[in-house]
Amino acid sequence: MMNGSRPTVHPVEAPPLNDGPLNRPRMSMKDVQGMPGTHGGLALRLLQFLFGLVSVCVMATTSDFRSVTAFCYLVIAVSLQISWSLSLAIVDAYALLVRRSLRKRVIVRLFAIGDGITSTLIFAAASASAGITVLIGNDLDKCSMNHCSRFEAATAMAFISWFAMTPSFLMNFWSLASH
Repeated sequence: MMNGSRPTVHPVEAPPLNDGPLNRPRMSMKDVQGMPGTHGGLALRLLQFLFGLVSVCVMATTSDFRSVTAFCYLVIAVSLQISWSLSLAIVDAYALLVRRSLRKRVIVRLFAIGDGITSTLIFAAASASAGITVLIGNDLDKCSMNHCSRFEAATAMAFISWFAMTPSFLMNFWSLASH
């Protein structure tokens, strides 16, 4: 004979109803804004896209950015980040419209790896460009012959784009690690 518990020996109570504001269930990791498929995630992607786009546009308006390798690297890295952020913003918008979840392990892994690679590239490119901008402006005193303010603005926009990308990467990495 099995030693199982019977309802007559151990009665089971019904779970409490969650109809009041005090009885709401706690927020789980799946509900955190900034994750893929949420309004916060879409906002972060759009910020990444916009600041990256401004960075590339400002750098492209200068006539001599092609003469410095770090500035070329910045344009290439930010262009990659722009296409990545725009494509994921479209995916986020679609997921919100059709009310689909983007929290499957494969999707989260793809987002985390892509965000990690692009954020590393953006940070390296912005840091290199900032170093060259300081060299041109402060050390060589050649700002009168160059577009220092535009280089600084493009570098700053790249850093702001990286700041907007970092929460996306951390959220995706956290979600991936918590599975």
